[in-house]
Amino acid sequence: MEIGFGIPNRGPLATLENVATMTQKGEEMGYDIVSVSDHIVVPNTIDSVYPYNESGKFVSSAGGEYMEQLTTVSYLAGITSSIRLLTSVMVVPHRSPVLTAKMLATIDVLSEGRLIVGCGVGWMKEEFEAIDAPPYEERGQVTNEYIRIFKELWTSDAPEFHGKYADFSDITFAPKPVQKPHPPLWIGGESPPALRRAAQLGDAWYPIGSNPKFPVGTVKQYAEYRDRVRENARRAGRDPETLDFAYSVNWNNESEAEMVNGERRILTGMPEQLADDVKRLEELGVNHLLINLQAENLDATLARMDGFASKVRPLI
Repeated sequence: MEIGFGIPNRGPLATLENVATMTQKGEEMGYDIVSVSDHIVVPNTIDSVYPYNESGKFVSSAGGEYMEQLTTVSYLAGITSSIRLLTSVMVVPHRSPVLTAKMLATIDVLSEGRLIVGCGVGWMKEEFEAIDAPPYEERGQVTNEYIRIFKELWTSDAPEFHGKYADFSDITFAPKPVQKPHPPLWIGGESPPALRRAAQLGDAWYPIGSNPKFPVGTVKQYAEYRDRVRENARRAGRDPETLDFAYSVNWNNESEAEMVNGERRILTGMPEQLADDVKRLEELGVNHLLINLQAENLDATLARMDGFASKVRPLI
């Protein structure tokens, strides 16, 4: 099981020194993946419903700042040597597809093949409008087309594409990514369209455990959703055994088990229970676990990172 953590790219914790320290210390502690989230702008007024908490409110930093994701990932590639780099997730419709494919391929080259491309459709309509992205209502279709464009550019010697949102031919696209056929595409989201997208276009399904509308917070719930993804793959004519699975979850380090419909929520409880969760997820085919380890300051975050690495991981 690969274990990963995320670095902050907004708020008081998101300074150059903090980000560099967390990432490098995480690599030293033996973490396998570091992730970076994605917003280009955060509007002052947001009516869109945030899907990953009960309130539906997105908690933004007071200044609204947000370091750009792909630039940050490129920087992290330069200060590390082995840890894998995950966009968690990249809002695919936010950037034009050919330019994005070039940026991602370049990051994969500069990192010597350590990039993982987490993909999502986005949820904040106000941000789509502010950056003049394609229509928010069409974000699923846009994402599907852009992912196909990425694959075409990354794998074809004479890339050509004629779609609704992009059209190109007679071009050379280089350098190609180091990873073959291309960097892994992890499809985020828990809704039925996201499950179909993962099955049809992704290399892995990558849900977040805290979506109250589509809950994936227990091992049983994850198993049920995994089966849906695999069934979607069968219907699409794809071998479900070729699909990989990942998971993003919060970690309760207070040793208090949280119950959901009579089942303990994943990564809550004693270290032995957490290790058992990881083993049960592995049995379901989950090979990558991303954990929220951020705290109120750098020292507290490093303590949480060390706590999981020293208390839980040795039991896995």
